[in-house]
Amino acid sequence: MNFKILLLIPFLFFMKSSSDEAVFWGKNGHRVIGKIAEKHLTRKTKKCVDKILKGQSLAFVSTFADEIKSDRKYSEYYPMHYVNMDLDQTYEQAEKNPEGDLVTGIHKCIAILKDKNSTEEAQNFYLKMLIHFIGDLHQPMHIGQKEDKGGNSIQVQWFGNGTNLHSVWDSKMIDDWEMSYVELAENADYLSKKQIEAIEKGTIIEWVNEVHIITKEVYNSVKVGENLKYNYSYDHFGTVRTQLQRGGIRLARLLNEIYD
Repeated sequence: MNFKILLLIPFLFFMKSSSDEAVFWGKNGHRVIGKIAEKHLTRKTKKCVDKILKGQSLAFVSTFADEIKSDRKYSEYYPMHYVNMDLDQTYEQAEKNPEGDLVTGIHKCIAILKDKNSTEEAQNFYLKMLIHFIGDLHQPMHIGQKEDKGGNSIQVQWFGNGTNLHSVWDSKMIDDWEMSYVELAENADYLSKKQIEAIEKGTIIEWVNEVHIITKEVYNSVKVGENLKYNYSYDHFGTVRTQLQRGGIRLARLLNEIYD
């Protein structure tokens, strides 16, 4: 084998491992949340958002915060995609990352978007980031344990193919459903006005603590190396759909508070 190829193999393996560990809600998941949010925006908010995003939809820009991770100048935002917490802790009890986390990232976005002195460029950037971060908040493995990188280090199989627990929840179940983000959003569960209002209630931290309860269940749902198949999706895809819908409704609530 060519000596240069031998040198390249470890590098490629490192790149694959690094990218696997940097996975979050897949593109479809984030787009579902953006699409659902659009249904719950007020007329005034829709007009403001449309102007700031220059006509692009919430679904279209929902993956922006992941796309910029390849650019090192945005590295300060990387810790804002997740929160590390022990399973028996609330956010208030957990040790905080001095570089920031999902909660501080969301609050930063909201503060800038509410600031009437922020530039058009800042409004555009932080609106895209907020859309993404609210999506991340509702992915249970974004509020996981530090030692296993939110389930990224918990190796399992998905229909016989090697993967990790984070990826199963991030994209495997969604992709296996073989529906577009539009179809998934349009087939979200029917909710009454009272049910929607109940989902809208709460603070960012309360939402984190709520999702963390699901995180515990996810950790207890598998054994290392287990081959997950139809039964796992049958048992848990409903939770995925619920989290996507909650994320969309809550994103809309925040945007309405900012712009309406």
